[in-house]
Amino acid sequence: MDFLSQVNSLPIYLICGGVLLFIVIMCVVFLVKSYRAGLKIGMDPKVLKRAITSSATFTLLPSISILLGVIALGGTLGVPVSWLRLSVIGALQYELNVAEIAATSMGLSGLKLSEMNVSVFTTIMLVMTVGILSGVFCTLFGLKKYLGKVAAKPKSEEKKGRPGFGAYATIAMFVGLCSAYIGSYIGTFTSSGDFLPLTVALISAAVMGIFQYFTVKKKQAWLENFDVATSMIVGMAAAVLINLAI
Repeated sequence: MDFLSQVNSLPIYLICGGVLLFIVIMCVVFLVKSYRAGLKIGMDPKVLKRAITSSATFTLLPSISILLGVIALGGTLGVPVSWLRLSVIGALQYELNVAEIAATSMGLSGLKLSEMNVSVFTTIMLVMTVGILSGVFCTLFGLKKYLGKVAAKPKSEEKKGRPGFGAYATIAMFVGLCSAYIGSYIGTFTSSGDFLPLTVALISAAVMGIFQYFTVKKKQAWLENFDVATSMIVGMAAAVLINLAI
């Protein structure tokens, strides 16, 4: 039995499916409790049903990017575990980055199917799971206090209408994240001449920039539901086409 057959086996599907089923049941329970609580405080049932319908509709569109993430990870880590990691707590950027770090630390040249084995797979899963738990514990024990500081604005900034610390912290975080990725792509290009990662990143960034222009400048807020998914699809398509061309 080859590696992909092992990580896509029925027992793995049953384990991951059981965890996801528990989460689905928990979400349904919270939905019912919230609906009953809304009725109890006098909310119109039509308003509650409209909120449920609109939320479900707008949830489907951003989930396209999650599906793409499952496809991207499924080729090397198997579909069940990739499905689980991106459905519970996780994001494609984190999962791919951590999986590749764990793979290279085990002596692989990268997250490549041809070099994967069960031992490496187990290490990757352990690192990914333990790493993401830090966010859970920080949320449990420090979120309330942190949100209080983030939401608070200094009086000088309140008078000038400036955003609080939270807005600057979020921007700084994303700038740092993008800089790390772009820096690694530039390093790959300068060291080995492989321009594909950098080219795909620039193409995806251009697509995202177009969406941001229409979202912010043209006030087309509904496009936010498509920006990440479309940027990923265009980036993937560009990678395939460039590979075929060279």
